[in-house]
Formats: sequence, C-alpha cells, structure tokens
Amino acid sequence: MTSFIINAHVDRQASAWNDDPTCAFCRIVRGEEPSNIVYENDKVIAILDILPLREGHTLVIPKIHVARLSELPADMAGALGIAVTKVAEALTFAMENTALNVVCNQEYAQAVHYHIIPAPRLGAPVPSTAQVSPGDPRNMHKLEYLGRTELDEDDAAVLVEKIRAKL
Repeated sequence: MTSFIINAHVDRQASAWNDDPTCAFCRIVRGEEPSNIVYENDKVIAILDILPLREGHTLVIPKIHVARLSELPADMAGALGIAVTKVAEALTFAMENTALNVVCNQEYAQAVHYHIIPAPRLGAPVPSTAQVSPGDPRNMHKLEYLGRTELDEDDAAVLVEKIRAKL
C-alpha cells in the first residue's frame, strides 16, 4: 500500500530501540508533546494522526518503545489488540464508514504502532498532483499521501469528541 514510503527506509541500519528520547511517540506518551488523544489506558494510547491520509486517521501506540511487534510482551500485545478493536469500532461509528484500513508499522517508523484509517468512500474525490496521473487507480494511495494536510485543531477537537462518545 505504501511502498513509496517504505522505499525511503531500504538499507536503513537497525538501531537500539529500548529507550529513544527523540522518539515522537515516546514524547507524546510522556506528555512532552501535544496530541489529540481519543483513547488511553495504562498500556496504550490512541491519537489522531497530525498529517492524516483521511479524516479520522488514528494511531494506536503501546506505551513502551519496541522496534518489532514480535518484541511486545504478551500483556502489551493483548492491550494493543483490544485498543485497536475498540478504537476501530468507535471510529466506524464516528465517521459513519464501516470500511477501514488497519496497518501495523514497525522498525522504520518510530516504533511499533497501528494506523486505523477510514477507507475512501466510493466516488470520493482523490487529490491530484502534477507528479502522478490521477486516472491510474494504482496511484490512489500515493495521491492521497501527497495530498495530505495538517490536522486542524478545531476539527480535531470535534472528531475526538465524536470518537470518545462511541468508546
């Protein structure tokens, strides 16, 4: 789906992931960075993506910093799975869209985390750029990626309220 993003990380050297004070997710978990929290418990936090692919794009992040899903302790993996399910259900109702893309990132993008992204609605306009032909359906994800805009704080507050109301 996002191979054009992943390609930027080909041949990247692995690093230690036990504690990374520069990690944006760790700073959010520690309360050092602002975020739009839609769900939180002692093991997991879910926040709106600040540069969403689509409205409602949410990240579900364990409160420990690990490189790979296989490194998550069982209790954290279970808490992450429960949170993904809860947030996905709430997001489905809040966005009135039952189609979701759920993607797990590991290693190349901060640390383990899930993206829950409402799928495009049939007939919805897709951003176009001069670099990519919008007529080619294979380019839909790249067009969306290139067309992203920063999350508006007022819109985020409304969306957080809608999602939380369904949790």
